[in-house]
Amino acid sequence: MQDVQTLIQKDRIPQHVAIIMDGNGRWAKQHGLQRMFGHKQGVQTVHNITTAAAELGIRYLTLYAFSTENWNRPQEEVDALMALLVDTIRKETPTLMENNVRLMTIGDLNRLPELTRQKFVECLEQTSHNTGLNLVLALSYSSRWEITNAFKRAIDDAQKGLLTADDIDDVKVSAYMTTAGIPDPDLLIRTSGEYRISNFLLWQLAYSELYFTNCLWPDFTVDEFYAAIVDYQHRERRFGKTSEQVSKI
Repeated sequence: MQDVQTLIQKDRIPQHVAIIMDGNGRWAKQHGLQRMFGHKQGVQTVHNITTAAAELGIRYLTLYAFSTENWNRPQEEVDALMALLVDTIRKETPTLMENNVRLMTIGDLNRLPELTRQKFVECLEQTSHNTGLNLVLALSYSSRWEITNAFKRAIDDAQKGLLTADDIDDVKVSAYMTTAGIPDPDLLIRTSGEYRISNFLLWQLAYSELYFTNCLWPDFTVDEFYAAIVDYQHRERRFGKTSEQVSKI
């Protein structure tokens, strides 16, 4: 059986891959374990996929780690997730430094517990000069929150005389998003067999290729990741143009 990694075309690596990491709870249930064991196993998958992305030369890897809707989960689970985040940051920061990975974030960090936010900001600052993979964690994030926040910022600028209706185009709108300066995802991967975007990067995913797999996140291996990249490389991205137009570029 051919190694799936050998099928990857090195000259067609996506610049930005986004992942909805779904299925931790169901994985735990299937194994007769509490949900937190699924989340802990999912952290190992994050480590593996981040390493693989860096080795492939992907520039941005955005992971949907915690949505604004997740705050509505049982408080015990939320507290455990925040504690897991702190522990993961503490353990993984040396690895990020060793692998030249820069940690970034999108989302409302003000909602995070003080200790969690403090540790996260420390890691952001420590890795800020790294020049390899940009690992973007979507924490306390949802696209509707982001778009609402963008409207508020734009209205505030308009009231200050810094923005007029004639200034507004898709580039200007993107500049008000939390992803300003980050290229839109080329590929979105969602695990666990669900076919939803779940309030994630709704503006940015307009022309992204979508890849869905039944694999639960803790079971999502590096080979599964490679398979998604290979699938992406077999697609024709037309951005509204015809195949003939694209072939001339």
